[in-house]
Amino acid sequence: MVFLSIPNGKTLSIDVNPKSTTVSAFEQLVHQRSHVPKPFLRYSLRMRNPSHVFVDSDSILLSDLGVSRFSTVIIHVPLLGGMQGMAPPKPRLDFLNSKPPSNYVAGLGRGATGFTTRSDIGPARAAPDLPDRSAAATAAAPGVGRGAGKPSEAEDDEEAEEKRYDENQTFDEFEGNDVGLFANAEYDEDDKEADAIWESIDQRMDSRRKDRREAKLKEEIEKYRASNPKITEQFADLKRKLHTLSADEWDSIPEIGDYSLRNKKKKFESFVPIPDTLLEKAKKEKELVMALDPKSRAAGGSETPWGQTPVTDLTAVGEGRGTVLSLKLDRLSDSVSGQTVVDPKGYLTDLKSMKRTTDEEIYDRNRARLLYKSLTQSNPKNPNGWIAAARVEEMDGKIKAARLQIQRGCEECPKNEDVWLEACRLANPEDAKGLWLEAAKLEHDEENKSRVLRKGLEHIPDSVRLWKAVVELANEDDARILLHRAVECCPLHLELWVALARLETYSESKKVLNKAREKLPKEPAIWITAAKLEEANGNTAMVGKIIDRGIKTLQREGVVIDRENWMNEAEASERAGSVATCQAIIKNTIGIGVEEEDRKRTWVADADECKKRGSIETARAIYAHALTVFLTKKSIWLKAAQLEKSHGSRESLDALLRKAVTYVPQAEVLWLMGAKEKWLAGDVPAARAILQEAYAAIPNSEEIWLAAFKLEFENKEPERARMLLAKARERGGTERVWMKSAIVERELGNVEEERRLLNEGLKQFPTFFKLWLMLGQLEERFKHLEQARKAYDTGLKHCPHCIPLWLSLADLEEKVNGLNKARAILTTARKKNPGGAELWLAAIRAELRHDNKREAEHLMSKALQECPSSGILWAADIEMAPRPRRKTKSMDAMKKCDRDPHVTVAVAKLFWQDKKVEKARSWFERAVTLGPDIGDFWALYYKFELQHGSDENRKEVVAKCVASEPKHGEKWQAISKAVENAHQPIEVILKRVVSALSKEENAA
Repeated sequence: MVFLSIPNGKTLSIDVNPKSTTVSAFEQLVHQRSHVPKPFLRYSLRMRNPSHVFVDSDSILLSDLGVSRFSTVIIHVPLLGGMQGMAPPKPRLDFLNSKPPSNYVAGLGRGATGFTTRSDIGPARAAPDLPDRSAAATAAAPGVGRGAGKPSEAEDDEEAEEKRYDENQTFDEFEGNDVGLFANAEYDEDDKEADAIWESIDQRMDSRRKDRREAKLKEEIEKYRASNPKITEQFADLKRKLHTLSADEWDSIPEIGDYSLRNKKKKFESFVPIPDTLLEKAKKEKELVMALDPKSRAAGGSETPWGQTPVTDLTAVGEGRGTVLSLKLDRLSDSVSGQTVVDPKGYLTDLKSMKRTTDEEIYDRNRARLLYKSLTQSNPKNPNGWIAAARVEEMDGKIKAARLQIQRGCEECPKNEDVWLEACRLANPEDAKGLWLEAAKLEHDEENKSRVLRKGLEHIPDSVRLWKAVVELANEDDARILLHRAVECCPLHLELWVALARLETYSESKKVLNKAREKLPKEPAIWITAAKLEEANGNTAMVGKIIDRGIKTLQREGVVIDRENWMNEAEASERAGSVATCQAIIKNTIGIGVEEEDRKRTWVADADECKKRGSIETARAIYAHALTVFLTKKSIWLKAAQLEKSHGSRESLDALLRKAVTYVPQAEVLWLMGAKEKWLAGDVPAARAILQEAYAAIPNSEEIWLAAFKLEFENKEPERARMLLAKARERGGTERVWMKSAIVERELGNVEEERRLLNEGLKQFPTFFKLWLMLGQLEERFKHLEQARKAYDTGLKHCPHCIPLWLSLADLEEKVNGLNKARAILTTARKKNPGGAELWLAAIRAELRHDNKREAEHLMSKALQECPSSGILWAADIEMAPRPRRKTKSMDAMKKCDRDPHVTVAVAKLFWQDKKVEKARSWFERAVTLGPDIGDFWALYYKFELQHGSDENRKEVVAKCVASEPKHGEKWQAISKAVENAHQPIEVILKRVVSALSKEENAA
């Protein structure tokens, strides 16, 4: 293989053997691969071995020239004749010197002459006689030919008519070189019809692709404009925001300078030495001549020699003054409209008031400045020196220096009134306000404070801070007078108008608010204040109209109605006691900016947020408006009812529920809530009536049947309750009906009837574990342990994943057959119910009851591995741990399940044991908040308050427990479901659970 480097920078590989390949064969291969001329290759090979003589390239091998395998042959381009290399030889065109054939016409093959063929149009007419272009004909007409003169016009016409030949004919894009075929054909009706048909076809095809083509073109244009936006498009959003600029902000926009290219060019500045003549001339102009010139003495001293007056070009001076004046006027012109903003009278006044400072005045001021400086340094406690020094600077136009001087004077003479007055006079308006307020604070008498502030208002009448301060010091009548003057001086300040309206009478307040609305047409607070005014005077009917009209007026003025801001105003109105204004604001603004499909979700979320913030009336107004839009939405009615239950009265809740069941009669929960509220209020007949109406509306509702049973059962009407349940069973009641029937018979002491109902219920509902559990407990009560075991075993066959059945069976076996049998049952239960924390806890407690602490700890570690987020296991682990390790255990438990109420109660117990009462109370409060349905937590909390709390705390715990209505908990369920505790109120159950906890603690 040999590598070849060609002149275009590429390297080729030629698969040849240098020892067997001749130069001629190599040249042929290279020429085929790279089109490099053979002479170049031969020249390059000769340059590789100059001593070798090329006689016959067919007999010379590449190896003879020093080319071995994997060698690189570089092709050299020889430079011949100066700058250009030797051009490759052109192939010879022998036909250029040969004799042309007879009847040859130059350009005929390119279509320069129109012709027809027999295959195109059939039999052709006789071809025109073409001129003889042979050598004899050329000799006979020596003047004719390429480069010769034109023949006569007559001959031209004859030839054009005879040949129909156009020498200027060009190539046609459609017909190509055959454009002359139909040059002499006539354009008849058939051709016209064919062209029309083809044109309609083209239009049809173009219309089919028109939409796609236009869409593609539009997309390309949008893409191009997006990548190459115009300057106007880039700043379009900023232009739209210009309408929000105030006049002051517009005036504060700086003027743009001249950034043209001609001003960016750096001007070449050259500096040359000043000639001595110019220096001498300047010296003569400034020098003082003490003696009169002889010519001047000759004229009596009344003339000035011409040579001593500098020559001045008065024309140039005038032009210069005109230029300066035009620049000043241009600076005073309006940069937007181009109109002048110069006040002619004021301008002339300023010209008259301009002071022309002479050298003598400057000298006098400098001397005065030095004098007062010396005075203030030698006697800094002299207030007159500071005042005089400040006024010298003021006369010199140096206001900043004057303020600095008087500030130092105030520091040196803080008790002098004149210095402070001078400081107030020289200070900025904003700084002066602060000075007057500070001066008023130095006074101890309110009358003197008011006098100082009124003095300040004489100098700064538009200071809102001063007006507020002086109004606060005045009585009601004086405040009214001051506020009238304040709104005249500060008409754009809302607080002054509102304060004045509050001090005036009803009729005058309306006039004040109307004036305020004229001055501040875009201020919504004026309309809200007007609504509050009407509500305060009993005109609640006008409140909604005012808010509605105000919103429409503000929208006409271009004010954007911000829904969040108006809701905040509604909450503020509620806090101020203006409930009607709050409701009117919500009604008119709650739907602004909310999409129709998002209204329900948004309004409910707004009401929840208001309820969290304590704005109950606002939340009630939101629900009221939502219910006018969504009359049949049960969820909104339910939330509104819960709000009324928590923060309203019984009457308002009853009215709301009555209205709710009218629009949503199929909502069971609303009927039940209404009946329960009547029952809690002690009106049992009304509760019965509501349930009867509910049954009429929803005849097959099991919840209503059970609610009616509970109402009769809790009011000690067992016969009526039994009758209701019998009817429910006849109508095909569910398993809950059978369970309630058995409960009624258990409380009435009808053991056989209870057993019969349980057996019949289990025949219909064998997978309802509570019936099996009740049957086993029934047998256990009467010491029928074998029947109880049989009931539990049978129930577990139908409900193998029911943990309460496994626990009941394990307890029974532990009582009858000891720990080993109970341990085996619990192991089987854990295998069938992996992840059951209650089963692990039962096994651990069984081991602890038999003093197997090591085995209990082993089970606890395995339980926490299988159930790492179980709160009851972590709480038990904390209680099992030794006292020094409980804190560490509690920290680990909080990391795993920080929001579990069982862990929270365990931590509260630790604080309780350590006598950290407040921390324990806060953790108990957190526990009952996380698990309000667990009665054991309420019992522990109440027990803690019995030891460390007051009567008020204990009453609060009991009230919260009654409101939560707990139903779960190991101790709570065991005591509340006991037959002797039936129909007992929650407060009694709570105290009995506390007694049971105390007994258990004493026994331990």
